[in-house]
Amino acid sequence: MQTKQRLAWGISGSGHYLRECLEIIDEMEGVDLFLSAAAAEVLSMYGHEIRELKGKLKVFRDTTASSVPVEFLYQGHYHTVVIAPATSNTVAKMVWGISDTLVTNIYAQAGKCRVPSIVFACDTEPELESEAPKGMVKVYPRRIDLKNVEQLKEFEATTVVADMAALRRALDDRLQWLSTSSS
Repeated sequence: MQTKQRLAWGISGSGHYLRECLEIIDEMEGVDLFLSAAAAEVLSMYGHEIRELKGKLKVFRDTTASSVPVEFLYQGHYHTVVIAPATSNTVAKMVWGISDTLVTNIYAQAGKCRVPSIVFACDTEPELESEAPKGMVKVYPRRIDLKNVEQLKEFEATTVVADMAALRRALDDRLQWLSTSSS
């Protein structure tokens, strides 16, 4: 008997809207958290303790070379993969098919299992403000970063969003579709 499917949420090593992403996760049910090694470092830098997250969620960390937890995608445990926030490094790896972190691996395996993904890319505009551990900073993404985001938008079963409102809409749309398709 298969258990009810869940949402796999991957966090890469960015503080860009990290707090807001964690707030969304906190509001949702049925979410498992997948952390890259960089995400584990960044969470601590921004004052979020992994042990506290583990008290609320199932948390998978990037501690195995073969990203063992991706097997759950092949077993049908997840209906959606969310990568938020996604660094320019993570986006570039996803675009070029490199799956050498837990987060890039769940994205790659989701594609192979036809599990839809929602990606909140950090570097979506030529100029933006982002939260750093000591306050807001101006960020100027490189052309290559912007190009990679545009390329990722072309991937099958992938929705790329550029802000928190769009992330919420994409999540709401996906969850609404799931609730109507399963009835």
